Amino acid sequence: MAIRKIELYGSPVLREKSAPVTDITPEVQVLLDDMVETMRHASGAGLAANQVGIAARAMVVDLGARGEKEEILYLLNPEIVEQAGEMHEEEGCLSIPKIYERVKRPARIRVKALDRDGKPFEIEGTEFLCRALCHEIDHLDGILFVDRLSPLRRDIVKRKIKKLIRDGEWEDPYPQPERRSLDA
Repeated sequence: MAIRKIELYGSPVLREKSAPVTDITPEVQVLLDDMVETMRHASGAGLAANQVGIAARAMVVDLGARGEKEEILYLLNPEIVEQAGEMHEEEGCLSIPKIYERVKRPARIRVKALDRDGKPFEIEGTEFLCRALCHEIDHLDGILFVDRLSPLRRDIVKRKIKKLIRDGEWEDPYPQPERRSLDA
């Protein structure tokens, strides 16, 4: 497994609509494993493939992100099949570090997808899981959470990002761990 570079706001791949995964190849398995490792390294709760530069409909969510025990959900070609209600909760994003805003999402969602072995399944979520699924599926469609904000809030976020860039806090928010030689 490897930690991959997380693409930041402004990267063109974040705006691409991701292509379906048509074959479960060893490369897809490696991508999923790397995404989990990258998500852990950045202390995230979910990650879409385009956030690591691959425009493929693949995502991972840590169901245990709010608890103590990690439980990874792998979704290939996820599709929202039902949603209901409304909630407004704070969200952040590994591709837009240090920025948190309240986002309107459904209160309940049902998603169909393939697991990491290509087996179809459905999952229903509320609260955190609903937000995480919606957020990561948005990524696969080239939508960022800031796109769901009012024009005024989006402008405020853009100014915050410019300040982070100016202050040198944007370039490498998730530095790679140092590689140690066998001699060390």
